[in-house]
Amino acid sequence: MAQSPAPALPAQLGSKVFVWDDLKVVPTATGLRRDVVDRPTATFEKFESHVTTLNPGKSSHPPHKHAREEFIIVKEGTLEVHINGRVQRAGPGSVLFYASNDLHSVTNAGPTPATYLVFNYETVATRTAPAEGAAAANLPGKLPSTVFDWEKLPVKTTRTGARREVMNSPTVTCANLECHITTLSPGEVPHAAHRHPDEEIVIVKEGVMAVTINGVTNRGGPGSIFFFGSNDEHGMRNVGGTTATYHVVRIVTAATPKAATKS
Repeated sequence: MAQSPAPALPAQLGSKVFVWDDLKVVPTATGLRRDVVDRPTATFEKFESHVTTLNPGKSSHPPHKHAREEFIIVKEGTLEVHINGRVQRAGPGSVLFYASNDLHSVTNAGPTPATYLVFNYETVATRTAPAEGAAAANLPGKLPSTVFDWEKLPVKTTRTGARREVMNSPTVTCANLECHITTLSPGEVPHAAHRHPDEEIVIVKEGVMAVTINGVTNRGGPGSIFFFGSNDEHGMRNVGGTTATYHVVRIVTAATPKAATKS
């Protein structure tokens, strides 16, 4: 008998701008959900992102675990963060990192809805992540599950605004995961348009940013996500009348291509 053809694999995600106002809002039993993307990339076997809004007192799910690593950026509200039995609180701008197979969940601990952006990814190394969890495996030099509280991040003044360092470390499944938060004064750019092999994710916290990718310009306000594919030229500018603040996440995996050579 003839066999059915194998289902087509999702197309690889290239550089893309996900504007907050364009994301479809779907009601859930605990609040709202906005799906962003679920596709492979040049360096990820799977890259999934969505936005969750929890009503007061509601939880995302019971504490659970998975081999894929995950990071969360709090947009608004106050979350009670559960990691391996430990509980911490995190407000807007905070970053949560869940290492492979560590137990985790969040609950809205505030009186108003809490909204946060979720990013999950899988690499070749995800297949061999320790089943007992990263914390139990205690792998030296690997980033543990951590809550990076916005209120506790040191602020360094720069020529164009300010910068907050969040993390810069190998993880169980990535060669390196780096995150910082940039604040730009009106009209300023962080640097000239450039390109690099690392894939990069930018999440706008406040203000309005113009982003140019391979010569095409778009704009995005709070909650918008810019994904810069490996070796694509990109640049940004604060085009609003107030300061703009955004999270930058750069990731290197075993599949990260080499730097593009100039023609």
